Amino acid sequence: MTNHILTAAPLTAQGFQPFGDVIDTQRTPDKIINQGMCDRYTDLAQLDFSDGRPGISLFDAKARHLPYTVDLLERHPEGSQAFIPITQTRFLVIVAPDAGGVPGAAQAFLTAPGQGVNLHRGVWHGVLAPFEAPGLFAVIDRIGTGPNLQEHPLQTPYIVDAVAG
Repeated sequence: MTNHILTAAPLTAQGFQPFGDVIDTQRTPDKIINQGMCDRYTDLAQLDFSDGRPGISLFDAKARHLPYTVDLLERHPEGSQAFIPITQTRFLVIVAPDAGGVPGAAQAFLTAPGQGVNLHRGVWHGVLAPFEAPGLFAVIDRIGTGPNLQEHPLQTPYIVDAVAG
């Protein structure tokens, strides 16, 4: 069995647009608040839930290192899922388009410290993968009844063997 090789590209709003939203402060703030002491960046992600309600959870994830093997992709058909780092940990984001109910060709992105992502509802993605250091994340996703997780083990894993730039 031959592995698919991926190089993780820097995470940009344009490159990640088919899969979700980039959550960061790399633009002009919407407002200056708190007597001029705080920049406010408003409405950075399009949360989307079929039912249920948004919930905030904390994920404390162990570090991943290169080469990193991706042998499972998952998706959440009933709601988007946002990952916002609390620590300044970079993380790998593996995503794939849907190809008739299974993941298509995967892509890999590497966040900059402080960047987060909101995965659109139904987007295939890898598990949370802090890069080279553990990470604590606020996760905003659907809380509700009924299944909201589909897992797809990969017969041919992907190997992330490098990061660009």
